[in-house]
Amino acid sequence: MKKSFASLTAPVYAAVIREKTPTNAICAIKNAEINGATAFDLHLSCLEQEYRTVDNIRNIVECTSKPMLGLNYNITVDKGGYACSEEDRIALLLMAVDAGISAVDFQGYTYDLLSKDNFVGEDIYSFTKNNPKEIVTDEKIIKKQKALIDKVHKKGAEVLLSCHPNIFLNKTQVVDLAKFMEERNPDIIKIITVCNTEEEMVQAFETMVALKNEIKSAKIHFHCTGKTGKLTRIVNPLLGAYMTFCVDRYAEGHTVEQLHLKTFVDVMDGIKKLL
Repeated sequence: MKKSFASLTAPVYAAVIREKTPTNAICAIKNAEINGATAFDLHLSCLEQEYRTVDNIRNIVECTSKPMLGLNYNITVDKGGYACSEEDRIALLLMAVDAGISAVDFQGYTYDLLSKDNFVGEDIYSFTKNNPKEIVTDEKIIKKQKALIDKVHKKGAEVLLSCHPNIFLNKTQVVDLAKFMEERNPDIIKIITVCNTEEEMVQAFETMVALKNEIKSAKIHFHCTGKTGKLTRIVNPLLGAYMTFCVDRYAEGHTVEQLHLKTFVDVMDGIKKLL
């Protein structure tokens, strides 16, 4: 039976694994376990092509008793992003499901590459203003996404449905978007927006509280990038965000804005003693 990624005690300390080989990935996982990781965030596309097989992914998954989320964001460790068909991108995620991974991340633009970088639908929702990325409103595409989520569920794995609009969205817009995504029946919803001012940051905190109260059928994660976004990575888990994405050891290919694993675990442990 697959380990559940969606039923952990929040906040989940998900260590981001971006490695070229299974051996390096396993070593990174073992080091992160020592430093407090409670789950793992495996970037499948960072594995070199020769290692993208069921057996290799299974070896990575089975090296730990903790659940693992598989991602395919079309990135490599040292070459950045690359073009990839939706069929190939999804096939790698389904391969990870067959290898025993607990959950996979389906991005909001799944089956609609045009919406990866621009909004291409009809502007009839609060969250479709100002050209957000990764938002699909085409019912035909949404139907395909629902079928894909159902397929993963039938295989015994879970689904995180993610959206990175790459703009600021206010509280109403984010809650409306989360409810819109919730209709596709994911196990976890992840929304990442942008905040560049203190006022936007404060609203992001209010948004997280609203999401916790409004979203009932899925776990919810929300934080921001941008000039004032980093504090939302720290505070939002205290307000109800399901997880935080951490790095055990910063190296080439990692996102340096993500929190340092052991430091964040220690901070959270200290806060728990004060509450």
